[in-house]
Amino acid sequence: MIDIAETGKLERLLARVGASLDNYLKFKHDDAYRSVQQWQSKLNTPLPEQGIGIDAITDELLDQVIAYGSAIPNPGFSSYITTGATTASTLATTAANIASPQRYHLNAFNYLEELSLTWLAQMLGLGQMKGLYSSGGSVANLVALGAARQFAFEQLGLDVAAQGIDRPCRIYASTQSHHTIARASAVLGMGRNAVKLIPCDQQGRMLPDALKKALAQDSANALLPIAIVANAGTTNTGVIDPINALGEIAKQHNIWYHVDGAYGLPGILDPRISHLYQGLALADSIIVDPHKWLGASVGVAATFVRDRDVLLRAFTQEPADYLEGSTDQGGQESPVFEHSLDDFGVPYFDYGVELSSPARGVAVWALIKEIGVSGMRARVMRHNDMANYLAKFAAAHPHLELLAQPVLSICCFRYIADNINDLDLLNQQLHRQLIRENIYMPSTTKVNGVLALRPCYVGARSNHSQLDGFLQAILRIGADLAQRD
Repeated sequence: MIDIAETGKLERLLARVGASLDNYLKFKHDDAYRSVQQWQSKLNTPLPEQGIGIDAITDELLDQVIAYGSAIPNPGFSSYITTGATTASTLATTAANIASPQRYHLNAFNYLEELSLTWLAQMLGLGQMKGLYSSGGSVANLVALGAARQFAFEQLGLDVAAQGIDRPCRIYASTQSHHTIARASAVLGMGRNAVKLIPCDQQGRMLPDALKKALAQDSANALLPIAIVANAGTTNTGVIDPINALGEIAKQHNIWYHVDGAYGLPGILDPRISHLYQGLALADSIIVDPHKWLGASVGVAATFVRDRDVLLRAFTQEPADYLEGSTDQGGQESPVFEHSLDDFGVPYFDYGVELSSPARGVAVWALIKEIGVSGMRARVMRHNDMANYLAKFAAAHPHLELLAQPVLSICCFRYIADNINDLDLLNQQLHRQLIRENIYMPSTTKVNGVLALRPCYVGARSNHSQLDGFLQAILRIGADLAQRD
């Protein structure tokens, strides 16, 4: 419990933390692993019987924790589709931690949950779709496929949320779909094997004809189709499935159509490629992760659905005595609200899998309010331009090979040398050495069976100034490794 007399310390302590974070974001420090034994030995203490106080804790937080934090916020980090939060999101999330520990009740934070979802839908071309926030793409996909499962069984007159699954099911996703689709299928009781992986073309896009063939085969075997899942930006290479064609197939067969746009949906803001998103209006559910390209603090994803009542039927909680009688909503035709605790606000706890949940919408509201749609568009276009810059350089350089033409902000290429037989091994070694230099940090992937260097640009701090140094580092390390062979 905080002594009221001590609450004035919050301003001073947050100022110290803020100054430490500003210093961290200069990235003049070594990677945390360089001194791992030092900071681990200082943090690895016995369970304290007596506390050391908030000032001492703040000292340790600054000296032994922030100082040895993650490489992810570094502008040179381009490994996975994650990034450090923007300042606006950080401020909003910090405010919510104190002023709205939960997203419920009739207060400004609950109001911004719904308003920010509306803004997000408008900005990303989702029309009147409604949604809710969750912790990330894994849960966002789970919620969407839970709605799909409910819808499919309701067509048979069954309430699957109440009665359970009574027959084999099928989800259709491409070979490039994120593995969370299979995990969601498992958690929802259908099993990972219920996901049928549909072949892709050379660019990694689902083949509509292959989907039609799979649907016909499974119909003959009496498998219940639950959902068709399209990718609006794959994790591997950022390609976009033929959204409209797949949506038309889904509608012809009355199958729930889900679009996984966790990473790539903000790409619709780039007018040069917005046509690739044609067909979103056919989707029954769509997800996007604001904690990726949009710069929210990690732990913010959104699931949008055409009909939010399906979520209510799929995820509603049974009544609880300690909740149902705690507001003025219970059965009254005209409830009288005189306090924020008289109303739960939008009942997000009945639309998804989380009861306890932080207020996430305030972060999305803040980051959109700060720079607007035009600022978001500029960021997306800048990152897409960065990927295309790398692609043009790689395509023209004799020691680089472009392995996939960028669609969004991912570029896949590799170093090549005539005297090297195992180019996969060479590029794996190049990648590890590049990472250990702690300046430019891409990931790797496989493109048509070939190991690729895979920079992915989504961070608000990433810009063109990092590209030339990144390319020169690859050429330097590659030439050194090839010469050693």
